[in-house]
Amino acid sequence: MSVKTALRVIEIIETYAREKRALPLSDLARLLDVPVSSCLALIRTLTGLGYLYETGRRQGYYPTGRLLAMAQRIARADPVLDRVYPSLTELRDATRETVVFAKLSQDGRVVYLDVLDSPHTIRYAPVAGEFKDVHANSLGKALLSLLAEPARDALLAGMSMTRHNERTLITREALLADIQLSRQRGWFMNSGESIPDVGAIAWPVTLSGEHYAISVGGPIYRIEPQQENYARILRAACTGLEQQA
Repeated sequence: MSVKTALRVIEIIETYAREKRALPLSDLARLLDVPVSSCLALIRTLTGLGYLYETGRRQGYYPTGRLLAMAQRIARADPVLDRVYPSLTELRDATRETVVFAKLSQDGRVVYLDVLDSPHTIRYAPVAGEFKDVHANSLGKALLSLLAEPARDALLAGMSMTRHNERTLITREALLADIQLSRQRGWFMNSGESIPDVGAIAWPVTLSGEHYAISVGGPIYRIEPQQENYARILRAACTGLEQQA
């Protein structure tokens, strides 16, 4: 029950992020697909703790600033992101494209730890905390390249290589060949393999013995002509971070 309750709380937070409006109890229960009575118990608890407030009688509930304050306090104390954030910012400013910092999750997917948005109106706009398929992601390819062969083979053996479109690599042989080519040329590429018209280049970085990767992503028409230049800047950023260790 405690795990289910924790999941519901997270779903409430994500629902507000998606809806961006005050939600009456009935609307929130409908969006969460839970009984009104169960939703009311959660709302009363979160309101009592100061995370939600009633915007007006029968007008609905909305998160208070306490949620943001707690999130900012947690983020400022992150031992890894605090270390890499200045380099990510410099990389974003140098390329003016979206920068993503990621690692492999326990189940073998790519998890985005931090995202710095491009200043362009038309941009790649992922969200921190997203999970992505390792075989159709530049970060995933970079992270796979750091694994010892037995660990990499075990991960690939248990992975379903979903075809997102005609560009997706869906065989182990094709993926491994792409990784080998990427090592030789100096960057790992995703050219519309997961999201049409979105491209990204990535490079791995090892910090305190843990494997991570950083990518620069955006519309293919902006990324592909600059891939060698962006790859050079990206590799320099990763080298600098590793030398700080």
